Amino acid sequence: MEDLTLTTPAVLFSAISLIMLAYTNRFLAYAAVIRDLHSKYKKNKDKVLIAQIKNIKQRLYLTRSMQIFGISSLLLCVLTMFLIYIQQQTLAIWVFGMALILLIISLVLLIIEIQISVKALEHHINDIEEK
Repeated sequence: MEDLTLTTPAVLFSAISLIMLAYTNRFLAYAAVIRDLHSKYKKNKDKVLIAQIKNIKQRLYLTRSMQIFGISSLLLCVLTMFLIYIQQQTLAIWVFGMALILLIISLVLLIIEIQISVKALEHHINDIEEK
């Protein structure tokens, strides 16, 4: 690999920042849904609501993991830049590689979360189609 420069990990900053914004928006949307499900459950302890609560809980935990891996990736990019600054090129390359792996994990978790979300919406569509 050629020498890693300060601009290489810096390029990921904007991408990771946008991804983190999307993750935060998902998290805030889940918080609103959970509050709504909670108030509905207090009024009517329906089995459908319990299934929805389990689904949203799973998605919430996946989103938390996505955020943790994304933030860790950003942190390692910053560490990479510091290592380049203090002329620790070999270590910087390894740390940057780890940052990329963490970002990949975060994106794979996003794919899993999207699949779960689609299945949850399919249940609502099926309910409408049955009526």
